Formats: sequence, structure tokens, C-alpha cells
Amino acid sequence: MCRWMAWSGQPVSIEELLFQPTHGLIDQSLHSRMGAETTNGDGFGLGWYGTAETPGTYHSVAPAWGDANLRDLAAHIESPLFMAHVRATSGTAIQQTNCHPFRYGRWLFVHNGVIEGFHAMRRELMLEVAPELFPDIQGSTDSEVLFHLALTYGLEHDPVDALERTIGFVEATAVRHGIDHAVQASIGVSDGVRLWAIRYSTEGRSRTLFVSSDAHSIRQLHPENPRLQRLRDEDRVVISEPMSELPGMWNEIPESSVLVVQPGPDEQRPFHPRFQPAGGNGAPVQPAAS
Repeated sequence: MCRWMAWSGQPVSIEELLFQPTHGLIDQSLHSRMGAETTNGDGFGLGWYGTAETPGTYHSVAPAWGDANLRDLAAHIESPLFMAHVRATSGTAIQQTNCHPFRYGRWLFVHNGVIEGFHAMRRELMLEVAPELFPDIQGSTDSEVLFHLALTYGLEHDPVDALERTIGFVEATAVRHGIDHAVQASIGVSDGVRLWAIRYSTEGRSRTLFVSSDAHSIRQLHPENPRLQRLRDEDRVVISEPMSELPGMWNEIPESSVLVVQPGPDEQRPFHPRFQPAGGNGAPVQPAAS
């Protein structure tokens, strides 16, 4: 289904996290241990924040492990916050416009998962996208539609509320179409300051998603590792599966929850999708019976 990772903290070389770890994202693109597929070779994308007003992006349909341009870029870019994604298509075309992360202004969005029955619901879902945002949809994936639905519901003002409404709308639409288990999602979204990581599925069996332990604990656990001793208190990695097997390094993000990585203490809270039509009060969505 895909694998993704995000870094937030001190500026680091992107190469150090993509290529150098034993089981970093580049290795996961070829040897995933926890994904729906072992190989995620249907394209790659990188989005990073630097000195410009908006994040930079790089997309390629080449497998990540064999992309010479990616290796060169990663060795020459330092960033305090970046997101990367390796793709395994769920049926849509292998093309650059279908590669994550998707960008809108300062916002980046990645998704691992699938909207079940997307082609049956596609027209209805896309018609919910705000007219001024509709022309920005360039590809054919369910993920890009999710992003634009979230923008429609106010992602730039309250990302969690917008994504809860987005997933709720998809589930409510699936109920009307008689589609079971509509949403499978691990989602990453960022504005360059904060990072939101969401793990949710309609059936309650979401794709894996992990976050690194707090830097202080990691330094104490591994005083012999000079790389880990360089970690600062704000440094965090979110990733689909651990990039190393060092004890105490990783914590699984719970089912139906959102982690907010931000300056100061991070925050973790429940994620509750709801269907809220324009002007409505919102109510929990009951998925179709299995």
C-alpha cells in the first residue's frame, strides 16, 4: 500500500535518514516487513521545508532504490522538517502526479492506505471538493482527493477537525453505496511547523505507524551510539515501520489516534471521524454492516 516517513527537529541531511539506516525508507521500498506489499516501487516523493515560503518537492516514477537524482538531492539538502513516501499503487496509474507528498501552499500531505470502492464513489467525493480547489487536482489517486477534501473542510485552520470530517464524509458516502470497510489510512500532514500523524481505519485494523521515543530516553538507553547522542529534545521521526531494531527506540501510534509533533510537548489524542454536512452539527458515522 505504500510506506512513508517524516522528520521534525534540528536540520539534518535527508540522506542520513533515507539511505543510511539499516531499515530506512529506501530499504523499506524494497524490503518492507510490515506493509501490505514487500516492494513499494511505483514511484517516490520527497517534500522538505527550507528557506523558501513554500516547501520544495521532488517526485519520480522510478523506484526509490534506483533513483540517482534522489540520492544526489538527499546528500545535498538539509531540512528541519521533511516527508518522504514510497508508493505501491492500489490500481491508479504510475505517473508523477500520483506520487506523494501532495502540496498546497505551505502544506504537505502523504497517505498510506486505500479508499475501498473509490471508483464507485469518485464522482460524489470529487464534487464535494470546493470549486476553487478542484482545478488543483492533477492526478487520479484517492489520496489526492482526501487531501483536497480536507482543504475544503478547513485543513489550514484545524487539521484534525478537517480530517475527521473528511474521513467521516467518505465513510458516510460508502454506507450509501453499500461498501464495507471504506477507509484504510495512515496520514501525515504538515504546515512546516507542526506535523500531524493519523492512524485510522473503518474496521479498526490500520496500517502500522510508529514514532521515535523522546530524545532524552534514547540518549540514556544508547550512550555508546554517537549518532543517537546528537539527538536534541525536539527531534522526532514518524515512520510506517521502525528503521532500526534498537531497544526502546520506537512506539507504535495507537489505533484511531492522532499524534501532533510540535515545538514543546507533543500531543496525542483520539481520532473520531464524523459526517458533518455544510451547516450541520456533526454525528459519528456508523459503517456499513460486514
